[in-house]
Amino acid sequence: LFVRSFIHRPPVAPSHCRQVTSMVRLTADLIGKCPQYTNPLKEREIDLRGHKIPEIENLGVLEDGFDSVDLSDNEITVLGNMPVMKRCKTIIIHNNKIDKVMAGLYQSLPTIECLVMHNNQLKELKELETLADLPSLQRLSLVGNVVTRQPDYRLFVISKLPKLKQLDFKRVRPAEREAAVSKFGKGSVTPAAAIPQASISDSEKKRITDLIKNAKSLEEIKRIEEQELPSVH
Repeated sequence: LFVRSFIHRPPVAPSHCRQVTSMVRLTADLIGKCPQYTNPLKEREIDLRGHKIPEIENLGVLEDGFDSVDLSDNEITVLGNMPVMKRCKTIIIHNNKIDKVMAGLYQSLPTIECLVMHNNQLKELKELETLADLPSLQRLSLVGNVVTRQPDYRLFVISKLPKLKQLDFKRVRPAEREAAVSKFGKGSVTPAAAIPQASISDSEKKRITDLIKNAKSLEEIKRIEEQELPSVH
């Protein structure tokens, strides 16, 4: 159930990392000091809430060891820049400043089922196009984003996500699914995993992966992708 992300959560740890008055980087050291626990659904979860983190980075140090990652109550503006986390089923990232969802998230989160993005800064339907990169998504909440007041918002989102069961705490009904497909089709954005990839050797792939792992910002990662990754024609 959707409520899994909000009930029976452990108390906020009295850690120094909670007493943050200015933005700080999400470093490996900070991640290592944050609470890790088994939640009521017996899932491994890490609590990265409330650090005023401006961007997602360095999550590779988690080594795909968690079912749920909580990044709520920070200053994050972009949902993206995540390592491959095949185990992760839930991302909780409400109360941030997200106004962009990066394309290609399927490559990082191939099995994600629940995405909670309350109270962010998504405003236009076009900003939700890239959610189509998450075809396994079953539960999504965008409550508190301006975009939820756009005409046909609900049908638009449903049309992009074929497995979606709940949107903003309301069940997706068969009639809504039919109306969404009738109005918007079955989605105009191709999931990144379905896009043909240019040929690249294993050694070259490892070299590029190492460059991305060692990048220190989103801008550096984008530059590496533009310069190093072959295009598909």
